[in-house]
Amino acid sequence: MTFIEFITALTPILSVFIFLVVLRMPATKAMPISLVVTALLAFFVWKIPIIQIAAASIEGIIIAISILWIVFGAILLLNTLTKSGALDSIRNGFSGISTDRRVQLIIIAWLFGSFIEGAAGFGTPAAIGAPLLVALGFPPLAAVSLALIADSSAVSFGAVGTPMIVGVKQGLNEGSTLADVVRTGLGDQSINDFIQEVASTAVFIDLFIGTFIPVILVCMLTRFFGENRSWKEGFEVFPFAVFAGLSFTIPAFVVATFLGPEFPSIIGGLVGLVIVVPAAKRGFLLPKEAWDFKQVEKETVEPKLNLEKVMPLWKAWLPYLLVAALLVLTRLEILPLKERLQAVKVGWGSILGTEISTYFEPLYLPGSIFVVVILITIFIHNMSVSNVKESFTKSSKTMVGSVIALGTAVPMVRIFINSGLNDSGLLSMPMELATYVSQVVGTNWPLVAPLIGSLGSFISGSATFSNMMFSLFQFSISDQIGVNPRTILALQVLGSNAGNMICVLNVVAAASVVDLVGKEGTIIRMTLVPMIFYASLAGIIGFLLL
Repeated sequence: MTFIEFITALTPILSVFIFLVVLRMPATKAMPISLVVTALLAFFVWKIPIIQIAAASIEGIIIAISILWIVFGAILLLNTLTKSGALDSIRNGFSGISTDRRVQLIIIAWLFGSFIEGAAGFGTPAAIGAPLLVALGFPPLAAVSLALIADSSAVSFGAVGTPMIVGVKQGLNEGSTLADVVRTGLGDQSINDFIQEVASTAVFIDLFIGTFIPVILVCMLTRFFGENRSWKEGFEVFPFAVFAGLSFTIPAFVVATFLGPEFPSIIGGLVGLVIVVPAAKRGFLLPKEAWDFKQVEKETVEPKLNLEKVMPLWKAWLPYLLVAALLVLTRLEILPLKERLQAVKVGWGSILGTEISTYFEPLYLPGSIFVVVILITIFIHNMSVSNVKESFTKSSKTMVGSVIALGTAVPMVRIFINSGLNDSGLLSMPMELATYVSQVVGTNWPLVAPLIGSLGSFISGSATFSNMMFSLFQFSISDQIGVNPRTILALQVLGSNAGNMICVLNVVAAASVVDLVGKEGTIIRMTLVPMIFYASLAGIIGFLLL
């Protein structure tokens, strides 16, 4: 690569960093500019045919529609529950478990979020968790940033193991069969057994990283959003936070090792909730004094309630329980629901005559499950027509910024990923960047392998796509430097988890749900350091294991 080609390959990354993080432009302005710059450089420097750029952009728009459907469903569910009074009841219910905001954050963002990640994936935990935290009285910026950071360890096995089963497994293929280097490296071992070993190794490493994510969450909460701006107030619940971390990571490790990659996050999240919620009620490992936001903030965000009119807690929680149940039931292979819902597809094959094709299953998306639950909620909560109309109107207006931001961000990403077909003799932009880094790093590759995975998630918007994009590359590097490919691929998986914290698409979507459109750069600045910590520590541990 020449210097200008190197800059071109970095354009999607640089543009996001410069426009969103440095210049603090809203995503509604930054992403359209980034798309135009990326498309122009792709045509003039990378020499990608105009038809390929157009097809990739159309593919991006179709994918963006599927993401927007999920976001709209999450926003509409939030507004529906607000109008029905359910969120008032839920807020009181969490006060019954603990009035300590640190405890509430761990239970909702870390444990409940991990369960939702395991059931649905693709940014759903932040879309559900962030508005729930806001309803409890958390500042919107805290809710979004901390929900994104919490949605990390569970991502390896999100959507019933999709990043592993689809991402890594398909990523090791060339065409429809395993790549030669993979087939040779595995020998007599089956690909499914190898994937299970990768899953087990990833969670083993994560025992030393993910376990401490709840500590990071509570420390950031008290330092950046507390009245005293204190790290110490976060560390006061260090024992409880580590206890909550282990309550997820240990069950996830056992499930990944003995059952496979489908259910570690679902079972880990459920087991964690069963263990941690009763412990929190009893004050186990908790300081005597609960921590809260300053009084002025509480009065602004958390109005006084007429407790006589608050609906029963089971009735308030029923919509979220239905969402969780339907997400699980529609993703189990042994039931016919998944196949039937996936039978309905929307998309475009061979877009504009190119090899680019994309489809999504509208009935299978979490957005459709949100809508079904909303319709049920309207009846069980006895909502008036005017309240339903207000919820829909408010949700539609909130979506305007997201349509612009995601409608331009995803096409930019797809141009980047589909840049392998060009007249310059280059590989695709992400592969050229990864190859360059591998040549510079050499045998120290385990230290940077997670950063490649993070790059993939940051750009593509999905840990699954990151694993699909870089798994074969990571396997090939492990073969060249003579190290165990299982560990290198585990580092790729963990890196893709870390990238999920700063992923532009997740940030834009989560910000939209709590009406923070325009603050995407601020959110990324909040999540960037935890992301670097997660990926760097994974690399160090992986390096020591090899």
